[in-house]
Amino acid sequence: MKFAFRTRLWLISACLFAASGSVIHAAEVGGVKLEDTVPLSSQELRLNGAGIRYKAIFKVYVAGLYLNAKKTTVADILAAPGPKRMAIVMLRDVSAADFAESFMAGIQNNSDSAEQAKVASQLKTFNDMFKTIPAMKKGDILAVDWIPASGTQVLHNGKKLAEGIPDIAFYNVFLKIWLGEKPADGDLKRQLIGTAQ
Repeated sequence: MKFAFRTRLWLISACLFAASGSVIHAAEVGGVKLEDTVPLSSQELRLNGAGIRYKAIFKVYVAGLYLNAKKTTVADILAAPGPKRMAIVMLRDVSAADFAESFMAGIQNNSDSAEQAKVASQLKTFNDMFKTIPAMKKGDILAVDWIPASGTQVLHNGKKLAEGIPDIAFYNVFLKIWLGEKPADGDLKRQLIGTAQ
């Protein structure tokens, strides 16, 4: 069973993260392989940092942040030009409703009312997206990409759940779930920006 789970993770990771035609090294976090580089929007993004999201003592998911150049401050990450990816690999089953609720709580905790009002319609689209899937299962991968020419797209195990959500302001509100003043997990925040000791 453990072998089957690891095999499934490898296959999904290969679909989402492998760039063809080059040798790629991978980081392993919590038993999950994250590629050091991924192709997105005709660019090669690099793994800025990765870690495990804990809730109490439970491991919930592995998260990896990909940028086109290494950044070590939140301000620089939010201001970075070009495409970006937040990759999430589930380590346990979570209902889609609970997953969406945790995302929305993270946004409310880390963005002020003016920021939220500015992207209210995008937030609704993002929240409604989770109604299209029953659950996030162990081994599932969620890739949330910012593509400057077309906006935010969301892939669940390689299948598009949403695309064309406009405005970098929305994507930055999304990133602040993990990078804001009250992040979902303080240790994970430090790992994503590469400042963990």
